[in-house]
Amino acid sequence: MEHLQAYRAAGDGKHRANKPIEACARSRRLLIAAAVLFAAGIVTSESKAQSGPFAPMAGSWSGGGTVSLEDGSTERIRCRAKYAPIGPTMEMTLTCASDAYKFILSASVQSAGNAITGSWSEASRNISGSLQGRGSGGNFEVVASAASFNANIALRTSGNKQTVTMRADSQFRGANISMSR
Repeated sequence: MEHLQAYRAAGDGKHRANKPIEACARSRRLLIAAAVLFAAGIVTSESKAQSGPFAPMAGSWSGGGTVSLEDGSTERIRCRAKYAPIGPTMEMTLTCASDAYKFILSASVQSAGNAITGSWSEASRNISGSLQGRGSGGNFEVVASAASFNANIALRTSGNKQTVTMRADSQFRGANISMSR
C-alpha cells in the first residue's frame, strides 16, 4: 500500500498509463489551435485583398442611363460593370449598349495615395490610352486620353449604388449611368 501511495505522489496522482492520453488530447488542442490560426490568416488575407481605395466598387453592377452623341441625339443604354480590386490595383470592365450603340470599356488602374494612374481600351472602336486622376473610397475623377480622344470620367459609389458620368470631345459626347449591385 505504501508503494502505491509513493507512486501516486511521484506522479502527482496521475498514472503513467494516462500520459499518452493526455499527450494525445494536448496534440488535438494544438492541432485545433493551428487550424483556427490558419483560418484566421486566410480571412485576414481575403480582407486585405478587398481593402484599399477600390474596395467599395468590388463586384458586379448593372443599370442604365443615356449616351449623348455628336449630332445631339441621346439614346437610352443598358450597362453592366465588373470591378476586381486587389489592394491598390483594380481591373474593370464597363459594357453599355442601346439598340444602335455599344461600347466596351476596360481599364487597369493603380492608386498611390489619392493619385490614380492606369491604362484603358475600348474594344468596339479599337482605341486605347492612359488614365490619370484622383480619388479614393470608391469615388474617382479621371481623364482618359488617347491620340485623338479625351474624356472626363467621374465614378461615385455609395453603398450599393453607383453613378458613372463621362464627357468626351469626340462623336461620343458623354454618358450618364446609374447602376446597383
